[in-house]
Amino acid sequence: MSISASPPSVRSFSVSRSPRCRGAAGARMVLRSNTVSASPILTKLQKDTATPLPVLRHVADAMTADMRAGLAADGASDLKMILSYVDSLPTGNEKGLFYALDLGGTNFRVLRVQLGGKDERVIATEFEQMSIPQDLMFGTSEELFDFIASGLAKFAQKEGGKFNLQPGRTREIGFTFSFPVKQTSIDSGILIKWTKGFAVSGTAGKDVVACLNEAMERLGLDMRVSSLVNDTVGTLAGARYWDDDVMVAVILGTGTNACYVERVDAIPKLHDKNSTSGKTIVNTEWGAFSDGLPLTEYDTEMDAESINPGEQIFEKTISGMYLGEIVRRVLVKMAEAGTLFGDSVPEKLSTPFVLG
Repeated sequence: MSISASPPSVRSFSVSRSPRCRGAAGARMVLRSNTVSASPILTKLQKDTATPLPVLRHVADAMTADMRAGLAADGASDLKMILSYVDSLPTGNEKGLFYALDLGGTNFRVLRVQLGGKDERVIATEFEQMSIPQDLMFGTSEELFDFIASGLAKFAQKEGGKFNLQPGRTREIGFTFSFPVKQTSIDSGILIKWTKGFAVSGTAGKDVVACLNEAMERLGLDMRVSSLVNDTVGTLAGARYWDDDVMVAVILGTGTNACYVERVDAIPKLHDKNSTSGKTIVNTEWGAFSDGLPLTEYDTEMDAESINPGEQIFEKTISGMYLGEIVRRVLVKMAEAGTLFGDSVPEKLSTPFVLG
C-alpha cells in the first residue's frame, strides 16, 4: 500500500531543467514549514523490492524461457543469445606477445601480455586505462574510434623490457567490445545498438572491427585485430586459462551480462554445427531481460527519462551506471517529504546521475 508522505501544509518552490539532460545541473529548492517522517517511503521501497522465493522462481523460469527462445531463432526473445564463434578456449600452452583492447563503458583499457606456456604462464603484463570524454559518447563513430586508436598507439610505443614480438609475426590484438554485436566471424561483428549511456552516431549496423582497423590505419599503427569478443566472453576465456572447469562468466560493472558454454547441437538457430569441440560460447546479453522483474516507481521513472526507454530493464535495475541514480531519486523523495537534509534539498542532488 502506498502512503503519501507530503502533507498539504508543505510549501515548495521549484525551478528545474529537463531531467532528460543528464549533464545539465538543475536548480531546485524545497522549503518546509514542518517536519514529516520519510519512513513510509522506505517501507514502500522495501515492499516493492522484496524478492521472496516465488518471485525469484518466476524470474528464473521467465529468463530460462527467453534463453531457449533466443537459441531457437534470432529476434524471438529479448535475450539475443549471440553466437561468439569461440569454440576453443585457452589451454595454458599459449606463448608470445599479445595485445588487448577493452571498450566496455566510460573507460577503455589497453593491455599487453607476454605468455610463456604452461611452464612460465604469464611472464609480464602492462596496462593503461583511459577515460572516454562524455562528448565522444554522443559523437560520431570516427571520432570515438580515432580517440581509441590514438590511445592504443601511444601505449604500443612504450613496448620494451620483457615484451618481445617473435620474428616474422605481426602484433595481434584481441578486441573486447562490450555492447550488443551480431558476431559474423571470430574477427568481425555488426553493432546491434549502443547501451550503457552511449549514443554514438554512424556505428549501428557496421562492423566494429572494421571501424577500429580503419582508425588504426589512419594513424599508421601496424596491428591486426585477431579476435572480437564481448567482455563476458573474454572473462570466461581468461578464467579458463587457469581453470578447465569454468563454464559461466558474469559481468556486474557499468552494465551487466552473462555468457556460458553451450553444446552446438542445443542451438537450433546455428545451421553450421561444425565445431572442433562440439561446444561454443553463447553471449546471452541478459541486460535486456525484463519479464517479471519487480520494479519500483524509481526504476520506472528513471527508465522513462533515459536515452533508451523500455530497453535494458534488467541492466537498469542492477548495474553500476544506474544504481546511483536510483538512490538519488529515493533520497530526493525522502528529502522533499521530511527533513533528511535540513530545511532544503541540496541543489546538487537535483542533478541526474550525480551519484556515480
